[in-house]
Amino acid sequence: MLKIKSLLQIDKLVKWCLKIEKRFRFVISTLILSLTILISTFFLFDKAWLFIPILAVIAYLLTYFSIIEEIEKSELLTLFIVPIFFTISYYLFYFLFPIRWLTRVPFVVIYSFSIYAILLTSNILNVGVEKSLQLYRAAFSVNYFYQSVIVFLFSNILFSFRGSYFTNAIVMGIAVFPLSLQLYWSVKLNLNIERELLLYSLLTAIIISQLAVIVSFVPFKPSISGLIITSSYYSLAGLINAHLDDRLFEQTIKEYSFVLAFVILIAILTLSW
Repeated sequence: MLKIKSLLQIDKLVKWCLKIEKRFRFVISTLILSLTILISTFFLFDKAWLFIPILAVIAYLLTYFSIIEEIEKSELLTLFIVPIFFTISYYLFYFLFPIRWLTRVPFVVIYSFSIYAILLTSNILNVGVEKSLQLYRAAFSVNYFYQSVIVFLFSNILFSFRGSYFTNAIVMGIAVFPLSLQLYWSVKLNLNIERELLLYSLLTAIIISQLAVIVSFVPFKPSISGLIITSSYYSLAGLINAHLDDRLFEQTIKEYSFVLAFVILIAILTLSW
């Protein structure tokens, strides 16, 4: 009986949410998330253990509120990975800056625009538009871009702690696996996550973890280390994505390889042994 009442209450809540125009839902979610980020910046890093789960839960609930229509099966996971990961990584990245209003205001403003774009992207992927449409291509590009931003933020934060190579490898692997899974899933937008996608995501996580080990032994600045990890993820994930989409041509391989080689060359030139 209690279960039936709970289901009825959830159904009423869903119907209430659907009465609100979708764009307005995006604005409400963006404002609440931005306000939460703003509040979190008034606390020192020792309170991160408290704000990380709070931000994760709020980001999930507000993303669900924004794109509540027809979320099914694997979408309950895949549509929420980027909003949650971006919110957490962006929050942690703030502590690398001087804590003052001069940095706080633009920090929150950039987050507001970014999370709004991410919510729009999640909505487009949820709707499942035809891949031939420009709307899908734009959504995929935005999703890919913010994934690269997330990897850079996470890796930059991680290498700033100057932790052990083992810690760097584990953390990067854990961060990259769900991100790459979401990216590969967005190629075909199936309701079920195929075994092939899991294997490619695991492969991506392992390679990036091994690269994190190598970078840990080289005296790069944290930002340079983060840039190497990001460009590696961008190139590797781009190649696998092209393979899954049957677009892995010679020119595609050259383009991604050039990006990676160029970044690594610049990184080596910054070294001062």
